[in-house]
Amino acid sequence: GPGGPGPAEVGLGALPAELRAAVRALVGDLDALFTALGLREESFAVGALSRVVAAELASYAPARNRRRMATNKASVVFVDRTLDLAGAVGHHGDNLAEKILSVLPKLPGHKTDVMVNMVELTALQTTDEACGIIAPGCLAQPNDPAAKALWESFMNLKQKEAVMEARRHLVEAASRENLPIKMSMGRVTPEQLSSYIQLFRNNLKALENHCGLLQLVLATVQTLKHPQTSKWDNFLAFERLLLQTIGESEMPSVLNQLLPMIKSYNERTKDDYTCEDFLILLVYMYSVVGEIKSGKELDTAEEEVKKALVKAICDEPEPSPVLRKIT
Repeated sequence: GPGGPGPAEVGLGALPAELRAAVRALVGDLDALFTALGLREESFAVGALSRVVAAELASYAPARNRRRMATNKASVVFVDRTLDLAGAVGHHGDNLAEKILSVLPKLPGHKTDVMVNMVELTALQTTDEACGIIAPGCLAQPNDPAAKALWESFMNLKQKEAVMEARRHLVEAASRENLPIKMSMGRVTPEQLSSYIQLFRNNLKALENHCGLLQLVLATVQTLKHPQTSKWDNFLAFERLLLQTIGESEMPSVLNQLLPMIKSYNERTKDDYTCEDFLILLVYMYSVVGEIKSGKELDTAEEEVKKALVKAICDEPEPSPVLRKIT
């Protein structure tokens, strides 16, 4: 606040109690990691909170003792993610791995893996999306070389190439098991991949041999069919358009373009943006704009967007956890 310390002078004492505890816990965890690696670190910080963490690590008593004894040198760079919120909320390009991780539900107890619905590989007929009878599959397949290679392509290739790679692996696996597969050329569709997967269904030996690969291909099919995937492409198109317009027009006109798209629950179709989607878009907009010229026009445009968002949030019949936390 006015008259208080500036961002450069903020220390641990200036933070709220909950954040102080989180910083201390992080410093303790980092020290444990560096002890296990036998590291003597030199810390660098980019951003106000990063400076607090680096300073706390430097003055942490167990870390001082470790640095005296450790033999391996390392440089550690702390970077505030708030300096790159556009990176965290943007919908980047054409990557299948990122889409799978974003749209499929999280595997219980895991932060980075997802649940793959395995019902398609069984004779069970169910319309329940989250069928609880069959254990879910996941992306981590350390014992399956073909699945590991396919996951690498999901991360490194464009979506179109990655999906073709999934088809190739599936065809090779089916051929090895002498399954009656008809190879087709051209565009790969989720339906085509599903029909290939069906061939494995009644062959327990083939299922066992290629279980890891089948889980990754099922993850692909479920992601491509997911309604969130088409919304992802809309986000990407909007972000690209925004980057082009932002250079030519001022922030108020961009906000005015956004305004008619903010719709309450009763007015929205499945293709319209939700309240959370707008919060993500706003964070992205304000992050890529950089310095904003304040003035009456901007105040008016922001006020209109605030009003529309507040109305939309208040009209939500079941606010999501994020909205509940914010409100």
